Amino acid sequence: MTNEPFFIIEGTHYVPTPTARGPWNPNSLHGRVIAGLLGAEIERLHGDPEFIPARLTVDMYKLPDLSPVEVTTRVVREGRRIKVIDAEFISGGVSAGRATCQLLRRTENPPGNVWKPDDWVVPKPADIPAPEPRAGMGGMWAMRRIAGDFGTVGQKRTWLSEVRELVGGRPLTPFVRVAVSADFASPFANAGDAGLEFINSDVSIYLHREPAGEWIGYEVTDHGATDGVSLGACRLYDEEGPIGTACCAALAQKMRPRS
Repeated sequence: MTNEPFFIIEGTHYVPTPTARGPWNPNSLHGRVIAGLLGAEIERLHGDPEFIPARLTVDMYKLPDLSPVEVTTRVVREGRRIKVIDAEFISGGVSAGRATCQLLRRTENPPGNVWKPDDWVVPKPADIPAPEPRAGMGGMWAMRRIAGDFGTVGQKRTWLSEVRELVGGRPLTPFVRVAVSADFASPFANAGDAGLEFINSDVSIYLHREPAGEWIGYEVTDHGATDGVSLGACRLYDEEGPIGTACCAALAQKMRPRS
């Protein structure tokens, strides 16, 4: 992975690189790097191989600019079977987002059978031709589209893979791969035949296991909007099967054209 990372480390701060810019304002960060960095710091400082990060909820209440970022964390609960960690995203000295992560101790499944959706039968990423030029906001991530596309109405499915480190010098972990990609649930679920006109204010990830491999599958499962408030949801997969869900709330907003 040789592409420029989204952040570089300078002392106690993370400095965004130009690759971290978002679509709504050319001088602001992409939501994916906000959620990704909050999740990464929670895992780095409080992760435990005996626990799975079963839920990460990120509130994004201010578009941060490209100022240096500090992430602070706080232990809310550290029990034998459950941990709850809070984190705050501080950009240029101003709070721009926060996260709560619930980590649950791994154990054995109980006996019995429970209903679950049918298997996800789709082509593997290696069986889908790579687009030219590389997809994902000009190379922010890689995509292999399965069904549907932006600008159309209908259920969409795709594979996503990261093409750069979140923080320079720190390899992506399975959990960080999910955290940094999960913001994609909003444009994927909320874009229609008029394009994307909703900006998400949060994203929540639920995982019953962490992904294996580089590719994460996204399948839109829900969208609804009333009075300019939208909800969207996607089911998440890896090449072995389902891993969880990602959902978001969003507000109606026009995208500012890039100069």
